[in-house]
Amino acid sequence: MSPSASVCGRLAPSPTGYIHLGNVWAFLLAWLAARSAGGRVILRLEDIDPQRSRPVYTDAMLEDLRWLGLDWDEGPDVGGPAGSYRQSQRGALYAAAVQRLEAAGLVYPCFCTRRELRQLAGAPHLDDAGAPYPGTCRDLSAEECAAHRASGRKASLRLRCPSEPLCFIDLALGPQEASLVHCGGDFALRRSDGVWAYQLAVAVDDALMGVTQVVRGRDILPSTPRQLAILALLGYAAPQYGHVPLLLDGDGERLAKRHQSLAIRELRQQGADARRIVGFLGWRAGLLPVKQTASPAELLPRFAWERLPKDDQLCRREDVATFFA
Repeated sequence: MSPSASVCGRLAPSPTGYIHLGNVWAFLLAWLAARSAGGRVILRLEDIDPQRSRPVYTDAMLEDLRWLGLDWDEGPDVGGPAGSYRQSQRGALYAAAVQRLEAAGLVYPCFCTRRELRQLAGAPHLDDAGAPYPGTCRDLSAEECAAHRASGRKASLRLRCPSEPLCFIDLALGPQEASLVHCGGDFALRRSDGVWAYQLAVAVDDALMGVTQVVRGRDILPSTPRQLAILALLGYAAPQYGHVPLLLDGDGERLAKRHQSLAIRELRQQGADARRIVGFLGWRAGLLPVKQTASPAELLPRFAWERLPKDDQLCRREDVATFFA
């Protein structure tokens, strides 16, 4: 098999709201990166949080992505060799991974409450990595753990992180080196309410699904060392990572699901043209010289990592009003 044929990228939306232009920006670049290399694309639903995920968002998400011209080879609606493509149905796989880490002495219970952790979050910390965990429960004795349980405290499970720095070459940002201490320290593998943590689920799923290329926004960069650590400790090969610039609103804020006017569902209801949306994003990505209509397939011959911008890109309301409709 040629190197290009072995590329497997993934789209990994979370059904906690309608997807917006910022989501589509990252999904489009991930799709282009994989398809331009002759690779496969997996769609995985990251619905691991039962309190926030909704079936209505899942259905809308798949419909909106296909409306934009994106497709995938494996996913919850088309099946594939990975079994389920919904994280909410893959808990046994995450439990097995944690059991392996526990057997190696790499997992410990943490009895810190959410309130205590929120107080930690008020301290200065690095970007989106979260407040550094000071290791409060790292060396509790069996007797201390038993006392916490007897008092009614429930435990999360934390990874006893290695101290060595983790290095990788980012497809968009070049060589990277980070210590897990600077990315939040020991992090949770399972919450105290039993919900599996994002970092664990993503790393395990990427490995078991054969993902070789992960393209996502630069805001996720602090998560990468955590996922690399999990993969290495479980003996899995790491994918290549590419962290792309973000799409920002007119005030310079990262687009989020609170920007309902920029949700694809809302734009569709207003009569927006899918080719105009994709063409605008292609222009912002440096793949088109001017704003013009295009499909994802038409952008494929133009995709190259060196063409992508280094800085975050703006998407103002006037862009929507004057071009999308």
